[in-house]
Amino acid sequence: MGITQKYINEITYEIIGAAIEVHKAFGPVLLESAYEKFFLRELELRKLEFNSQRHIGVQYKGAYIDTQLRYDILVEDLVIVEIKAVEKVLPIHSLVLISYMELLKKPKGILLNFHCVNIFNEGQKTFVNKYFSALPDY
Repeated sequence: MGITQKYINEITYEIIGAAIEVHKAFGPVLLESAYEKFFLRELELRKLEFNSQRHIGVQYKGAYIDTQLRYDILVEDLVIVEIKAVEKVLPIHSLVLISYMELLKKPKGILLNFHCVNIFNEGQKTFVNKYFSALPDY
């Protein structure tokens, strides 16, 4: 099966569902590191492949540079998930995620903030880029 926008959107649905499940269990009271562990378990239960806390390396002028930047979670090698547990999501949080998407050439990113009343309405924000736009719809 080829990668399509529809396929990535289906993965996104599962990711947000996993976040909602964790938030229903614990509410907005834990630290980011705890949410990440519970969220990773939800991804396992949903049989989604992922990597977490990996460094981002970049080819630059013929050399591989370890930037010391590190994403939270990469799901199915397509969607980057950044987890927060903050009172207010700041513009820099979105910019970091968008930068990771560009550096890794990934089509979609999701910013999850567990310190909210409702994950679906206020605790998640999705981003797409030129790599997503270049994919077929179906």
